[in-house]
Amino acid sequence: MQTSRRSAGLFDALDCSPWGATAGRKARAGADHRPLYTPEERVRRDHSGWTLVQGILAPVQFAVFLVSLGLVLRFLLTGEGLAAATWSVVAKTCLLYAIMVTGSIWEKEVFGRWLFAPAFFWEDVFSMVVLALHTAYLWVVLAGIGDGRAQMMLALAAYAAYVFNAAQFLMKLRAARRDEALQAARRDEARWRDGHGVAPGAA
Repeated sequence: MQTSRRSAGLFDALDCSPWGATAGRKARAGADHRPLYTPEERVRRDHSGWTLVQGILAPVQFAVFLVSLGLVLRFLLTGEGLAAATWSVVAKTCLLYAIMVTGSIWEKEVFGRWLFAPAFFWEDVFSMVVLALHTAYLWVVLAGIGDGRAQMMLALAAYAAYVFNAAQFLMKLRAARRDEALQAARRDEARWRDGHGVAPGAA
Protein backbone atom coordinates (compact mmCIF):
# COMPACT_ATOMS: atom_id res chain seq x y z
CA MET A 1 0.00 0.00 0.00
CA GLN A 2 2.85 2.39 0.92
CA THR A 3 4.61 1.59 -2.37
CA SER A 4 1.42 2.29 -4.32
CA ARG A 5 1.03 5.66 -2.64
CA ARG A 6 4.63 6.58 -3.42
CA SER A 7 4.25 5.49 -7.04
CA ALA A 8 1.06 7.51 -7.40
CA GLY A 9 2.82 10.55 -5.95
CA LEU A 10 5.71 10.11 -8.38
CA PHE A 11 3.43 9.86 -11.41
CA ASP A 12 1.44 12.88 -10.24
CA ALA A 13 4.67 14.86 -9.92
CA LEU A 14 5.86 13.87 -13.39
CA ASP A 15 2.49 14.68 -14.96
CA CYS A 16 3.40 18.34 -15.27
CA SER A 17 6.85 17.77 -16.61
CA PRO A 18 7.92 18.20 -20.15
CA TRP A 19 10.37 20.81 -16.28
CA GLY A 20 8.01 16.76 -15.24
CA ALA A 21 9.99 20.96 -9.89
CA THR A 22 10.21 23.64 -8.80
CA ALA A 23 8.03 19.87 -10.71
CA GLY A 24 4.43 19.39 -10.41
CA ARG A 25 1.08 17.83 -10.72
CA LYS A 26 -1.29 18.32 -13.54
CA ALA A 27 -4.31 20.30 -12.40
CA ARG A 28 -7.36 18.08 -12.32
CA ALA A 29 -10.95 18.98 -11.74
CA GLY A 30 -11.59 16.04 -9.42
CA ALA A 31 -12.40 16.39 -5.78
CA ASP A 32 -9.20 14.52 -4.84
CA HIS A 33 -6.96 17.11 -6.49
CA ARG A 34 -4.70 18.99 -4.10
CA PRO A 35 -4.05 22.54 -5.31
CA LEU A 36 -0.46 23.66 -5.61
CA TYR A 37 -1.00 26.22 -2.84
CA THR A 38 -3.29 26.02 0.14
CA PRO A 39 -5.19 29.28 0.85
CA GLU A 40 -2.68 30.07 3.61
CA GLU A 41 0.31 29.38 1.36
CA ARG A 42 -1.17 31.53 -1.38
CA VAL A 43 -1.53 34.45 1.05
CA ARG A 44 2.08 34.02 2.17
CA ARG A 45 3.22 33.82 -1.47
CA ASP A 46 1.35 36.99 -2.42
CA HIS A 47 2.71 38.94 0.56
CA SER A 48 6.32 37.75 0.38
CA GLY A 49 8.87 40.20 -0.98
CA TRP A 50 10.85 37.22 -2.24
CA THR A 51 8.09 36.46 -4.74
CA LEU A 52 8.93 39.71 -6.52
CA VAL A 53 12.66 38.95 -6.28
CA GLN A 54 12.10 35.59 -7.97
CA GLY A 55 9.90 37.23 -10.59
CA ILE A 56 12.73 39.63 -11.46
CA LEU A 57 15.66 37.23 -11.26
CA ALA A 58 14.09 34.48 -13.39
CA PRO A 59 13.70 36.53 -16.62
CA VAL A 60 17.06 38.28 -16.04
CA GLN A 61 18.77 34.89 -15.73
CA PHE A 62 17.01 33.68 -18.91
CA ALA A 63 18.14 36.77 -20.84
CA VAL A 64 21.73 36.26 -19.71
CA PHE A 65 21.43 32.59 -20.65
CA LEU A 66 20.36 33.48 -24.22
CA VAL A 67 23.28 35.87 -24.67
CA SER A 68 25.70 33.38 -23.16
CA LEU A 69 24.37 30.52 -25.27
CA GLY A 70 25.04 32.59 -28.38
CA LEU A 71 28.61 33.29 -27.26
CA VAL A 72 29.24 29.65 -26.38
CA LEU A 73 27.93 28.43 -29.74
CA ARG A 74 29.96 31.10 -31.54
CA PHE A 75 33.14 29.86 -29.89
CA LEU A 76 32.35 26.22 -30.64
CA LEU A 77 31.61 27.01 -34.29
CA THR A 78 34.41 29.50 -34.97
CA GLY A 79 36.96 29.04 -32.19
CA GLU A 80 36.72 32.76 -31.41
CA GLY A 81 35.60 34.59 -28.29
CA LEU A 82 36.54 32.09 -25.59
CA ALA A 83 37.03 34.79 -22.95
CA ALA A 84 33.64 36.39 -23.65
CA ALA A 85 31.91 33.00 -23.61
CA THR A 86 33.65 32.05 -20.36
CA TRP A 87 32.68 35.26 -18.58
CA SER A 88 29.10 34.93 -19.82
CA VAL A 89 28.81 31.44 -18.30
CA VAL A 90 30.30 32.74 -15.06
CA ALA A 91 27.69 35.54 -15.01
CA LYS A 92 24.91 33.03 -15.71
CA THR A 93 26.19 30.82 -12.89
CA CYS A 94 26.27 33.72 -10.42
CA LEU A 95 22.64 34.50 -11.27
CA LEU A 96 21.78 30.84 -10.78
CA TYR A 97 23.31 30.92 -7.29
CA ALA A 98 21.34 34.09 -6.52
CA ILE A 99 18.03 32.61 -7.65
CA MET A 100 18.71 29.36 -5.78
CA VAL A 101 19.46 31.15 -2.50
CA THR A 102 16.52 33.57 -2.75
CA GLY A 103 14.26 30.77 -3.97
CA SER A 104 15.14 28.72 -0.92
CA ILE A 105 14.24 31.66 1.32
CA TRP A 106 10.97 32.08 -0.61
CA GLU A 107 10.17 28.39 -0.20
CA LYS A 108 10.80 28.64 3.55
CA GLU A 109 8.46 31.64 3.86
CA VAL A 110 5.67 30.09 1.79
CA PHE A 111 5.90 26.37 2.56
CA GLY A 112 7.93 26.26 5.78
CA ARG A 113 10.85 24.34 4.19
CA TRP A 114 14.13 25.60 2.80
CA LEU A 115 14.02 23.05 -0.04
CA PHE A 116 12.04 20.07 -1.33
CA ALA A 117 8.59 21.28 -0.31
CA PRO A 118 6.11 18.72 -1.72
CA ALA A 119 4.69 21.24 -4.21
CA PHE A 120 8.12 21.81 -5.78
CA PHE A 121 9.92 18.58 -4.87
CA TRP A 122 10.92 17.41 -8.35
CA GLU A 123 11.82 20.90 -9.53
CA ASP A 124 14.11 21.25 -6.53
CA VAL A 125 15.64 17.83 -7.17
CA PHE A 126 16.52 18.73 -10.76
CA SER A 127 17.66 22.19 -9.67
CA MET A 128 20.37 20.41 -7.69
CA VAL A 129 21.53 18.75 -10.92
CA VAL A 130 21.60 22.13 -12.67
CA LEU A 131 23.54 23.67 -9.79
CA ALA A 132 26.03 20.79 -9.76
CA LEU A 133 26.73 21.12 -13.49
CA HIS A 134 27.22 24.89 -13.31
CA THR A 135 29.49 24.47 -10.28
CA ALA A 136 31.48 21.77 -12.09
CA TYR A 137 31.99 24.23 -14.95
CA LEU A 138 33.40 26.87 -12.58
CA TRP A 139 35.67 24.28 -11.04
CA VAL A 140 37.16 23.06 -14.33
CA VAL A 141 37.73 26.66 -15.49
CA LEU A 142 39.40 27.73 -12.24
CA ALA A 143 41.46 24.53 -12.12
CA GLY A 144 42.40 24.81 -15.78
CA ILE A 145 41.08 21.34 -16.56
CA GLY A 146 40.58 20.60 -20.26
CA ASP A 147 40.73 22.99 -23.19
CA GLY A 148 38.22 25.69 -24.06
CA ARG A 149 36.12 23.37 -26.23
CA ALA A 150 35.76 20.75 -23.48
CA GLN A 151 34.81 23.46 -20.99
CA MET A 152 32.19 24.89 -23.34
CA MET A 153 30.70 21.44 -23.91
CA LEU A 154 30.28 21.15 -20.14
CA ALA A 155 28.63 24.58 -20.18
CA LEU A 156 26.21 23.33 -22.85
CA ALA A 157 25.34 20.31 -20.69
CA ALA A 158 24.64 22.67 -17.78
CA TYR A 159 22.49 24.85 -20.05
CA ALA A 160 20.49 21.88 -21.34
CA ALA A 161 19.71 20.91 -17.74
CA TYR A 162 18.78 24.53 -16.97
CA VAL A 163 16.31 24.68 -19.88
CA PHE A 164 14.63 21.46 -18.74
CA ASN A 165 14.43 22.77 -15.17
CA ALA A 166 13.04 26.10 -16.35
CA ALA A 167 10.35 24.27 -18.32
CA GLN A 168 9.38 22.39 -15.13
CA PHE A 169 8.80 25.67 -13.32
CA LEU A 170 6.80 27.16 -16.18
CA MET A 171 4.54 24.13 -16.19
CA LYS A 172 4.15 24.49 -12.44
CA LEU A 173 3.13 28.13 -12.85
CA ARG A 174 0.53 27.08 -15.42
CA ALA A 175 -0.77 24.44 -13.01
CA ALA A 176 -1.03 27.06 -10.24
CA ARG A 177 -2.99 29.39 -12.53
CA ARG A 178 -5.36 26.57 -13.49
CA ASP A 179 -5.86 25.78 -9.80
CA GLU A 180 -6.65 29.40 -9.00
CA ALA A 181 -9.04 29.75 -11.97
CA LEU A 182 -10.85 26.57 -10.93
CA GLN A 183 -11.14 27.70 -7.33
CA ALA A 184 -12.42 31.13 -8.43
CA ALA A 185 -15.05 29.44 -10.62
CA ARG A 186 -16.14 27.28 -7.71
CA ARG A 187 -16.41 30.32 -5.44
CA ASP A 188 -18.51 32.12 -8.06
CA GLU A 189 -20.75 29.09 -8.43
CA ALA A 190 -21.15 28.83 -4.66
CA ARG A 191 -22.08 32.52 -4.42
CA TRP A 192 -24.60 32.10 -7.27
CA ARG A 193 -26.16 29.09 -5.57
CA ASP A 194 -26.35 30.94 -2.27
CA GLY A 195 -27.95 33.92 -3.99
CA HIS A 196 -30.56 31.76 -5.73
CA GLY A 197 -31.18 29.40 -2.85
CA VAL A 198 -29.89 26.39 -4.77
CA ALA A 199 -28.59 23.54 -2.63
CA PRO A 200 -25.06 22.23 -3.42
CA GLY A 201 -25.21 19.28 -5.81
CA ALA A 202 -28.67 20.17 -7.05
CA ALA A 203 -29.24 19.97 -10.80
